[in-house]
Amino acid sequence: MKLMLRKYREKVTGCWIGKNIGGTLGAPFECKRGVFDFDFYTQELNGEPLPNDDLDLQLVWLNAAEKHGRQVNARILGEYWLSFIVPNWGEYGAGKNNMRQGLVPPLSGYVNNVFRDSNGAWIRSEIWACLTPGHPELAVKYAYEDAIVDHSHEGVYAEVFFAAIQSSAFVESDRDTLIDIGLSYIPADSGIAKGVASVRASYAAGATWQEARVKLMNDVPGSFGILAMAKKDLPSDVPVGPMGYDAPSNVGITILGWLYGEGDFAKSICIANNCGEDTDCTAATLGSILGIIGGAESIPANWKEPIGDAIKTLCLNLGDQGIRIPKTVTELTDRIIRLTPLFLGSELCDYVTSSEGYTIETREGGALYQHPEWVNAWIERRFSDKLAQSPFTVEYDFAIFSARLNYGGVPFVQEGKEMTFKLQVVNQLFIQQWLQVKWHLPEGWSISPSPVYAASLEHYHCNDGMTELEFTITASGLTQPRYDLIVEISSNGRPTKGLIPVVLIHGKPGQ
Repeated sequence: MKLMLRKYREKVTGCWIGKNIGGTLGAPFECKRGVFDFDFYTQELNGEPLPNDDLDLQLVWLNAAEKHGRQVNARILGEYWLSFIVPNWGEYGAGKNNMRQGLVPPLSGYVNNVFRDSNGAWIRSEIWACLTPGHPELAVKYAYEDAIVDHSHEGVYAEVFFAAIQSSAFVESDRDTLIDIGLSYIPADSGIAKGVASVRASYAAGATWQEARVKLMNDVPGSFGILAMAKKDLPSDVPVGPMGYDAPSNVGITILGWLYGEGDFAKSICIANNCGEDTDCTAATLGSILGIIGGAESIPANWKEPIGDAIKTLCLNLGDQGIRIPKTVTELTDRIIRLTPLFLGSELCDYVTSSEGYTIETREGGALYQHPEWVNAWIERRFSDKLAQSPFTVEYDFAIFSARLNYGGVPFVQEGKEMTFKLQVVNQLFIQQWLQVKWHLPEGWSISPSPVYAASLEHYHCNDGMTELEFTITASGLTQPRYDLIVEISSNGRPTKGLIPVVLIHGKPGQ
C-alpha cells in the first residue's frame, strides 16, 4: 500500500492540531479526581494553545532524530533529556537523576523510580508514529527506546501501545482494529491490557461512560487524580491505587473516550477529559489519534480557531544552543515531512520528486499486527521478546557486533557480596570472529572466571552468530559511594573496541 505525500501531510498536521486541542482542553483539570461536565474550552485562549509537556518533549526528540536519524536510541535521548528538558518532577526527575549518577537506560527508568509505571512516556509517542507511518513494527522500537529512559514495565507498555495505534492510523481507520493492533505489541497480562479490556467490556455491556469509568478505576486503581486534592475531598466510589501506578487507568480513560465518543472528535475528547485524572494527557493523545485518522480537515473549525497554529512551550531549555524548536504546527509538520524519507530509507520511501511528491510504502491489514520476525528455520524473534527483557539489561551496538549486559538486578554493590553479570555478544558480520573480553575493575575486586577472557563469536550463518558469557564479581574494600567499571570487547585483527561502562552504587538496594 502506498501513502501519498498529500494525504500524509494532512494526517501529520491533524495529529499535532489534535494534540494541541486536547492538551489545551484538559490542562485546567489535570490531577483532579471526579466526573466533570464540560463540552468546550474553559479559558480565554486568544488564538494560542496552552503549553504542554506532552508536546514539548517531542520537539526535542525531533531535533535528536534530525541529527541522528535512524540511529537514535535511549542513550542519545537521555543526553537530550539532560541538556534540554528542565523539569524534575516524578519520573522525569528520577530518570534524570539516575543518568546524572551514570546509570544508563533502562536502568535509569527503573532504579529508585516509584513513577516508572506512570504517564510520562505514552504522552510522547506521536513523533515516532509520524516518522514511521503505516509501520507500527518500527514505531514501537523507537517508542521503547524513548520510554526506557524514565519508565519501566507499564510505563513502557503504554507508549508502545499508542505508538502502534498511531502509526497504524495512517493507513487504518477502524477503531477496534487499531486497538487490537496496539494490544498485539504488549503483554496480554499487563495492566495496560487489563485497563483497555475493562472499558471495552463496559461499552459492550451498554454501561454509561460514567459507569465504565468507575469500573476501570476499580479494575486498575491509580492515584494521579488525587495529586491536587485534599484527602478529605477524595471521592469514595473509586479506590486510591499505589503512588505512581497511573498508566493503566489513564490509558483506559483514553480508550474510554474513544469508544463512547463514537467517532465524534469533540464528544470523544470531552468524555476523556470529563473522566478526570491526567486530563491533558488523555485528551491530547486521543485528539492526536483522531487527528491522524481523519486528517486536519476533519477537526471542527470551532475547536481549531481558538488555538490557531502556534506551539507554546513549557519545560524546555531555550537558553542554551543546540536545538531548534518549531514555533507552529505548520513548521513542525514541514520538518517531519522533510525528515521522513531519510528516516525510513529508500526501501520504504521512493524519494521521487514530482507534482505529487514522494510516496511511502506502508503495511496494511493483518501485517500491521505484531508478527514474528523470521531468522532461520530454528529461530523467530518478536518485539515482545524485547519487552520481556530485564530492566537490568543494557544494550550497545558496535557495528561489527552488538552486546547486551545483564546486571542480574539493581546496580547496587555491597562488601563481599557476589554480583553475576551475563554478557551476550551477537555477530553482525558473516565472518567468524575471535573476541577478547576484558574487565577493568577497581583495585582489590575479584572476578570469575577471569578479568581477561577469549571467546569465539560464531559465523553469522543463518543470522544467528552469538556467544553468551557469565562473570561473577566480588567487591572488597568499599570506601566510595560509586564505582565505575568498564567492559572492553575487542575483535582480534579489527580496530573496533566496544566499551560498556558499568556504574555500581555502594549501598543497599532500593526499590
